[in-house]
Amino acid sequence: MEFSNLKIAVISDIHGNLTALEAVVADILAKKVDEVWVLGDLVMPGPGAKEVLELLFGLRPTVFIRGNWDDLLLKGVAGKIALAKPSHVYFSKLALFSGQQLTQETLDFLANCPIQKTLKRGPLTLSLTHNLPNLNYGQNLYPTGSQVDLDEILQNISADVAIYAHVHHQLMRYTTNEQIVLNPGSVGEPFCNWQKFQADLRAQYLLLEIDEVGLTNIDFCKVDYDRKKEQKRALRSDLPYLDLYLELLKTGKVHTHDQKLLRSYNEKYGYTKEIERYRQQCNVDKT
Repeated sequence: MEFSNLKIAVISDIHGNLTALEAVVADILAKKVDEVWVLGDLVMPGPGAKEVLELLFGLRPTVFIRGNWDDLLLKGVAGKIALAKPSHVYFSKLALFSGQQLTQETLDFLANCPIQKTLKRGPLTLSLTHNLPNLNYGQNLYPTGSQVDLDEILQNISADVAIYAHVHHQLMRYTTNEQIVLNPGSVGEPFCNWQKFQADLRAQYLLLEIDEVGLTNIDFCKVDYDRKKEQKRALRSDLPYLDLYLELLKTGKVHTHDQKLLRSYNEKYGYTKEIERYRQQCNVDKT
């Protein structure tokens, strides 16, 4: 059978930023792609949850990969995040906020998404993950990491191309065997320690074109969006840690693991006690 050329959009790390996703979706539709692949971290810390999932489902993606924040959402809703650190309260409170917007059917769908998928398109075999094939969290694949760490992404997987997400950087690298490794960047939270690049907060995604020979185009796309509109959406919601999200939209800076700062928010707004009560109730309901 003759193979038809394919145009594939790869998106990831939306993190509840509905306005950024809307801009990316409009750009994808204008480019008339054949497939959409979604590589995880759909909601939190932004206010979008229900609308984000509805917009994604409307694209009819052929791949959904479960990210680490998707796991945090599911664990938080179930009251299963142990509160060992202030950041754990942060994850739990955001999970309750987002989870209340979603149906059980949607939560079950996310729970059943894999963390790795291997597929074939044309002559190429591709491995899709959020991070490592067997681990969707951690910093093993940070963009400036070692070649040894990078090679783990295709260890024991026979593929020509690996596409992962998680680190919020658009990139192209090669394994030691010179397989291609790609990252689409982040729709909602692009990161870079180099300040001139961090100032570019446009939404990111990846556009691939494949023909009967192989990859004909690798396009790291950036799409501007109305950050003031997203700020207004956040202000209209009852979003926990609102100030931190507004700062993120303005500067790109996150405080996910700033334990001292998060402790102050948790104490000020009573989040720790609220989540403790919620976890107790979850345990009571199970007995």
